[in-house]
Amino acid sequence: MVKKKGITDFIRMKEENRPVTWITAYDYPVASFAERAGIDMILVGDSLGMVVLGYDKTNPVTMEDCLSHCQAVRRGAPNTWVVGDMPFMSYQVSDEKAIYNAGRFIKEADVDCIKLEGGVRVAPRIRAIVDAGVPVIGHIGLTPQSSGQLGGFKAQGRDVKSARALLGDALAVQEAGAYSILVEAIPPELTAYIRKLLTIPVYGIGAGPADGQLVICSDMLGLFQAFTPKFVKQYANVAEIETEAIKSYIREVKEGIFPTDDHVYHVSEPLEEFEKMFQEFIEP
Repeated sequence: MVKKKGITDFIRMKEENRPVTWITAYDYPVASFAERAGIDMILVGDSLGMVVLGYDKTNPVTMEDCLSHCQAVRRGAPNTWVVGDMPFMSYQVSDEKAIYNAGRFIKEADVDCIKLEGGVRVAPRIRAIVDAGVPVIGHIGLTPQSSGQLGGFKAQGRDVKSARALLGDALAVQEAGAYSILVEAIPPELTAYIRKLLTIPVYGIGAGPADGQLVICSDMLGLFQAFTPKFVKQYANVAEIETEAIKSYIREVKEGIFPTDDHVYHVSEPLEEFEKMFQEFIEP
């Protein structure tokens, strides 16, 4: 059995310069594959809105969406640290609502911690959730829920002014009590400095070397084809494999190749008995 890692393990891995491997998963199969492969952490990201539910952004995702997918992932990866991603408007309104929804992730989906986006502006929410006993991972840089304010899905911190703001965000997240932070789509030079500045683990996605790396499973497996971020490395092309498989199925059905005798369940009693029974339905 795989031993589930926890916060003390992740802190130790940072101290020993051993990178944490982190991947998104949204369903039972991928979660079970990730655990079997030996992943350190799984994020059930609100990115499910785009790569699973077909939205063009993450904001339409609801708490119920996230909880349902977290429950499936937990069943698939019972021995892996699972992070629930708080969706848009599940924490922005008030400390009370933030605490309540964070608690739902723990109570209803059995996740190990939550992640939320933002720095200085959400620091009070982070503090409130942590004080309620729920571990928090911060998220700064390219934050999809506020991509409209950022001018779209664009890299952040590439000039001195915006980099200074991100440093303030990073410090605010740490001071609010988050046990780690995710930096997304920022220059590797800025990531390196944030790692020096903070004492908590700094994980990256499209941000260069860090204390660990996050990838979106649908990107790295070649499942999501709407667009591919520059920072994605594709390790497989599952979409092509699945498409070709479905094409083969269509062809074989239309040509009468499938199903064959190998794909059916034959009767367990003499066929004559069935034929007699069939006659009962056609004779007057």
